[in-house]
Amino acid sequence: MRYWLLLISVALLIIGCESKEELPIFGHRDYVKKEVNGKTVVDTVFHTIPAFNFVNQDSMPVTEALFKDKLYISDFFFTSCPTICPKVKAQMLRIYEKYEDNPNVLLISHSIDTKYDTPERLHKFASKLDIDSKRWHLVTGKKEDIYGMAKEYFIAAAEDPNSPGGYTHSGGLVLVDKRKHVRGVYDGTEPDQVTQLLKDMDRVLAKQFQ
Repeated sequence: MRYWLLLISVALLIIGCESKEELPIFGHRDYVKKEVNGKTVVDTVFHTIPAFNFVNQDSMPVTEALFKDKLYISDFFFTSCPTICPKVKAQMLRIYEKYEDNPNVLLISHSIDTKYDTPERLHKFASKLDIDSKRWHLVTGKKEDIYGMAKEYFIAAAEDPNSPGGYTHSGGLVLVDKRKHVRGVYDGTEPDQVTQLLKDMDRVLAKQFQ
């Protein structure tokens, strides 16, 4: 929980430093010097989501290639979660239903219970949600890959025998633009924050998908 609060503090700091006209770009950034027309200029290289390889609810491979030039929402959950996951999935459904017919928008939910949440179990879960697997991918994979990816999205997730269900994780919903930049992290248990996420998605879509 302290880790999640730290991430929120960092996010707020980043937001405060960015122009009010643009959504922030989360994460580290590097500054690279290069020569342009005989002059030295500095390029800013922002954090991007790296390559990944998972399996979805239809037992189909899901890689970063599926999300090329897409705006997407990412989150982390597990199907037997007795606490925040039902609330978060209800809010994810809001997003899914609004953009269901928009080819530029996808969703991806990563299971942090890599032992229990097989593709078959994810398929049953997806059926209950009544979602199209081509629009919303519920994925599993190697434990180290799933948890490593959570860090790339600035999401806290860990095994914890003292937590309900045996895992602890945030309910963060992560907005990723078509350049693979993280543009926002929102509390998926708070409808008001998801309303803001929907507004921010529209802003990014208007700017990057004109």
